[in-house]
Amino acid sequence: MNNETISSSHPKTVTPAAFETLGLRAELLSAVTSQGYTTPTPIQSGAIPLIFEGCDLLAGAQTGTGKTAAFALPIVQRLSEKIPVEKRRKPRALVLVPTRELAAQVSEQMNNYARRLALRSTMIYGGVMIQAQIERLHRGVDIVVATPGRLLDHAERGTIDLSRIEVLVLDEADRMLDLGFIDDIKKVAEYLPPKRQTLLFSATYSKSIKQLADQLLNHPRRIEVARSNIAADAVTQAVYEVERSRKREMLAFLIRKGGWNQVLVFARTRYGADKLTEELLLDGIKAAAIHSNKSQSIRTRTLAEFKQGEFRVLVATDVAARGLDIERLPHVVNYDLPQVPEDYVHRIGRTGRAGEDGVALSLVSPEERPLLAAIEKLLTYAVPKRTLAEFPATAARRSARVQSIKQADAQARSRKSKDKAAQLPAKRAEPRRKSSVQERPAPKTGRRGSRS
Repeated sequence: MNNETISSSHPKTVTPAAFETLGLRAELLSAVTSQGYTTPTPIQSGAIPLIFEGCDLLAGAQTGTGKTAAFALPIVQRLSEKIPVEKRRKPRALVLVPTRELAAQVSEQMNNYARRLALRSTMIYGGVMIQAQIERLHRGVDIVVATPGRLLDHAERGTIDLSRIEVLVLDEADRMLDLGFIDDIKKVAEYLPPKRQTLLFSATYSKSIKQLADQLLNHPRRIEVARSNIAADAVTQAVYEVERSRKREMLAFLIRKGGWNQVLVFARTRYGADKLTEELLLDGIKAAAIHSNKSQSIRTRTLAEFKQGEFRVLVATDVAARGLDIERLPHVVNYDLPQVPEDYVHRIGRTGRAGEDGVALSLVSPEERPLLAAIEKLLTYAVPKRTLAEFPATAARRSARVQSIKQADAQARSRKSKDKAAQLPAKRAEPRRKSSVQERPAPKTGRRGSRS
């Protein structure tokens, strides 16, 4: 793989008219302006011209840097230059993403651009009925945003024709590899024409990403707009060391003390997410959980309610949270540290987006210290440690209060049982009756018996 590298460690200074210098059509410039963007991000400035050239691209950029627009804008414009006259259009651009949430986010932005140029876009993912997707594909589309598993279902059923794909995008490719989609990606590639443009976007750049790029990309150009595997500078990070059994109590204390109204909390498992949500609700803090065991309609509704401020805490697993786009999210908490160090970068990248400041805190138990060491090795620096002077005293008083409540409840139950026993009438002792045993009658003797 021959790479031509374009690097940019810091955002470039651009004029307000810089989007116009990228060669975008007036309709797309209008769409960008309506979204409130005046200047392109470094990844957009670097990627859009290269995609217009038609070369393969290997792009590394942190989450929240405008990656979606970096590939969506030039793809939509290129496809609009030659719109098929046939009614049932075959897909000409395919975007593969790791999760349903990211598929919805990318598809929404792609639709916003595509509809202005008379293009059709749809999304395909699992967890929902496949028939509606089949009908949408049958009506004809130009762009498909899909998760690998459900896309393969359609390809094997013959309900999607990928033979005309001109551009393939692998968005958040590192996460797709972490989730075990490498085989599915390779199978999808078998349905695609060999002559195509392939764009690979990744927040982290590892050996496995390089191997995938070697297999799918043809002499790609490479762009890195930030140092690989480094968290965004806008995010303030901190670690609180705490016993595992007291994590929930510390989380509730931080939320109340800081007056947090919106916080995304990461749990390692689906069961852990549900359990933490229940405990926070019992503690008087409005919370909801989102993970892969929830239906897509519930996940979509829960996310919408969180954005609207109907509850304070959204507890999520890594699979469900990848691709969540929450504007101005002020706080992220790692209730459980991730097993994969790169996931830490993705998690805290949910805050500090689009130039906003954010805070990412991690509650680390003694058992998780090796995981923290792996994260700090990836970051190449130690995450600052903080302590809460008030927390131990608060915890002790609360523990004593809970113990006294339990003792009072036990005493109340004891008094209640004694009072109930005293109110019952005394039972008169009666002599024990002898059990009557019925004797079995003697067998009758008939004629047959007398003959014998």
